[in-house]
Amino acid sequence: MIERRQLLRAAGALAVLGFVPRVRAQRANVVTVYKSPTCGCCSEWVKHMRANGFTVDARDLDDVSPVRRRYGVPGALASCHTAIVGGYAIEGHVPAADIQRLLRERPKIVGLAVPGMVIGSPGMEQGPAQRYETLAFDERGYRVFARH
Repeated sequence: MIERRQLLRAAGALAVLGFVPRVRAQRANVVTVYKSPTCGCCSEWVKHMRANGFTVDARDLDDVSPVRRRYGVPGALASCHTAIVGGYAIEGHVPAADIQRLLRERPKIVGLAVPGMVIGSPGMEQGPAQRYETLAFDERGYRVFARH
């Protein structure tokens, strides 16, 4: 059996060699998406995320509402799919660039949202693009994170 002291020494050695940050980066790049099996725009957002370097685990559900509640997404910010990445909740058609910025900056928030289904947001490219905002949210409310 490995003793606790040996395990801690090994973990410290790996950290010094740079293995721990790489593992964290890989995990931060994995997105778990909860979506309806029949939603085409959700599938298009998944493609957008993959095209921008994310590994996506798409899980089809008949009702995403329980996932939203579990991860603290306010009802007012709801969209058609909810994702989890790097410990953050991502609601709706949030651009990959905003998520990359989120993972770089690591603000103390619950997550990001693009409420509704805005034409021109990733996965919703049909028709003339509308202006929209990506909102950062936490238990106290929300604020603008990015404008598009």
